[in-house]
Order: sequence, then C-alpha cells, then structure tokens
Amino acid sequence: MYMGMSSEQTFGQNIFFMMTASDDVVVGRNDDGEAVDVKNFNCTGRGYYVPAPWNSLYNMMALANQVIANIDNATVSKDLINRAKGEAYFMRGFDHFWIAYLWGSKDQGVPYDGPENPLYQKRIAPQLASVIDNYKQVISDLQKAANLLPYFSSYGQGDWGRAHKAAAWAYMAKTYMYWAQYDASKYALIPALCDSITNQGGCALLPSYKSVFTIANNWSSEYIWSVNGGVNGGSEFPGVILENQGWGVYNGWGYCQPTEELYEEYEQGDSRREATILKFGDTFTYFGVSRQYWSTNSPTGMQNNKYMEAFSYGTNSNAASNAFINQNGNNPGTCQNIPLIRYAEILLFKAEALIQMGQNASAAAPLNQVRNRAGLPSIASPTIADLKHERRVELAIEWSDRLMDLKRWGDYDNIRQPLHGRIHADKTDPNSPYTIQVVWPARTFTTPKDLVWPINPDEIILANGAYKQNAGW
Repeated sequence: MYMGMSSEQTFGQNIFFMMTASDDVVVGRNDDGEAVDVKNFNCTGRGYYVPAPWNSLYNMMALANQVIANIDNATVSKDLINRAKGEAYFMRGFDHFWIAYLWGSKDQGVPYDGPENPLYQKRIAPQLASVIDNYKQVISDLQKAANLLPYFSSYGQGDWGRAHKAAAWAYMAKTYMYWAQYDASKYALIPALCDSITNQGGCALLPSYKSVFTIANNWSSEYIWSVNGGVNGGSEFPGVILENQGWGVYNGWGYCQPTEELYEEYEQGDSRREATILKFGDTFTYFGVSRQYWSTNSPTGMQNNKYMEAFSYGTNSNAASNAFINQNGNNPGTCQNIPLIRYAEILLFKAEALIQMGQNASAAAPLNQVRNRAGLPSIASPTIADLKHERRVELAIEWSDRLMDLKRWGDYDNIRQPLHGRIHADKTDPNSPYTIQVVWPARTFTTPKDLVWPINPDEIILANGAYKQNAGW
C-alpha cells in the first residue's frame, strides 16, 4: 500500500507539476513542453504529468481494498488485524482525497468503489455524482482509520511512517476544509479535530522553522505525514528542485523555481524567507563546501531551499562521499522526509475555520503560534487576508497545494497574473546585479474548466462512456 508514496508519478514530482500552476513557482526548465502546458492549463489529460498520478493513486487504492477485503482472514493477532485494517482505511481515504480534489468538482465526482459493495469488481467503478460524495467516502474511511489506528508515539522505529491516528484526523480536517467551499457548515467540524491532534496526538511546533526541514527532525513533534526519506526509496523531489546538473556535482533536475511574487510576500524579519528561498549571493553548504548561490538555469534567479540539507553532507564537493543521498542521480532522493501535512498546517486549519465562522479573536492563538515562531508580532484579531498570507509563507513550495488554496478561495486573479523573476547580468556571478522582469506571461484561467484537471481521454474511452470528461476539457 505504501510503495507508491515515493513514486515519481505521485509524490516524487508529478503531482507537484500540477501545483506549479500557482503564483508561487514557475516550471524552471522551459524545455519541457508538457510541464509548460500544465502550468498554462493547456494540457489534454494525456501524456505523463497529469494521467500518471491518477493511475498510481488508483493502484494504491486497489491495494488498500485488497487488505480491507482479506485482512480478517490473516493468521495474526486481532490487534494486528485491526491496525492493518486501520492502515488500509487510511491509505484508501488518503489516495481517494488526492484524486477527488484534483479531478472532482461539485458537478461531477471521480470514480470510486470498494469491497463493501456487493458489485465490487463485477462492474466498472462508478463515477460519483459530485466530489461531495467522494469527500463523504473519504471522511468515512478516515474516521474508521482513526478509530482503529494507534498513536504515532506507540510505534517502534521500525514502524515509523505507518499510518497513525493523528494523520487520519489531519486529513479529515483537510477534507472538511476543501468540502467547506461548497458547504460552510463543515468549518465547524475542523477545530475539534485540530485540538485532538494537539492534545491527544501530542503534536507541537519546533522552536526553529528552519530545523523542520532537516533529517534529524524527520520524526519530530511537527511530523504528521510525510514521504519517508531514504537513499534508495525516498522522494526524488529534493533533486527535482535542485539546480539543473547541480553545478557539475550532482544531477539536479532544475524544476519549480520560486517567483518574485512569493519572495515579496514575506514580511521584513520573517525567518521563513531565507529558510525557503535561495537567491543569488546567499551562502549555503553543498557537499561539504561553502558556496554562494547562482544559477544558469532558474528563470527567476531563485531556488527552493527547504530540501537542501541532505546535499550539505560529504567532503570536497564529492557526491560519492555523501551517505544521505541516492548516488543514482536519475532518482535523486535523500534521507530527508518530505512533509505532506505537518502540524503548522493544522494550526492554520483551525485559525481559518474560526475566521470563516466569525470567531476572529479566537483564531489569534493558533495563527500567532505560527507567526511568533517566525519572529513576527502577534495579530489580535486576524482576518481572512492574514490567514491567506500565513498559509502562503508558512507552507511555500510544499505539498499543501497553493493552487488549490487560490481555487477554493476564488482568488483567480492571483493565478492569472504575470509572474516575475530576477534577471542577473551574469548568471554565474552570485553578486551580479539584476532587474526584475516578467518570466511567465499572464495566463488564461477559466471556470469551471480550470478548477479541476482533465481526465485522461483514454480512460473515458476504456470506460465505454461510463465516465464523463470534466467540463470544458
């Protein structure tokens, strides 16, 4: 069930290419025509970046369904059966969640089926009428998972990375947050889930924002759910965002560069900015050697800094001396976990739900925990604009999906706007002057078409008319 987590087709890179259509990043390597088409909402649903996650996530769901259908027959203890069943419900709900919000809309859901249905595997999985129906099933699975799963703290190290109770609550909160764009009553269900993650789940912010993104804190109090790190099995995302060809030392792929718009979103004194973004002249350690950042690849003159720690180890700019990376640069994973949801986002879910219910003063406590860690002053009664700002800078270039935030808030002009970068006079000189220029022209974003991604037309053909394409594609 878990093997697809680190796949290139899911949380290695492909799903993030859909997220590059936000205002926070540009593709990077514009020689990749399909990635450019996804950024510009010109994709067809065929190709690799959009259809591959659909297939992989459904494959993971099928494996979870096998466990749910057969685990009661296993010759192991009842406790282990219950835990395994909880893991399967979690993984089915987790995979279903991603498929639902990426491809489902209020007017049309995505296919779903499970062994609880007597017709399971006797007919094609039905496409549900609305994504709301998908969300109902996701919540049902995650609630069953939460009832069966242990707390993360009960696992020995050999089981770290398995589904646990707080992870199920976290994705319930996120599902309700996405559901609330269609039914505002769902906001009321979020704060209690967030409090359970804090009080029963034992989660807490780390004192330092930068330290969250280190190998030593893969399993810290801020951990909720990640792609597990591993030199042979971790997510390749750290290498995907690394400078193309890695300055001749390691095979970075050069994708997903931050925009000037994101850089300027940070307040003065916000410690998260430098922890998130490398710009020309910034100093960092790379395979044991201190160097200044420059790029001949990045169209914005900047790079994501959150997943660079693993590349700091080694000696004398020798990649082979670094035990924390995959030596195969064609699968550039590292030992660093890649957070998919972490405790700071839970605090911001609670704050957002309270603000949406008109309880702005109550939202101050969770929101200010996040702000204060970054070295910023408290806000007495935060507004929805304050919440949007905090989500953007706290979770920048992570898998929280800035694009979906803009969609569910209706902030379509942020998506459409031209995006800027820093064009340096000498792209190999870390201290060369720059001018700010448009690096990605304004794009056309239309509704309802671009609120969801296209289903691969070949899937519709194979379904012989049982599945319908999303409107406008």
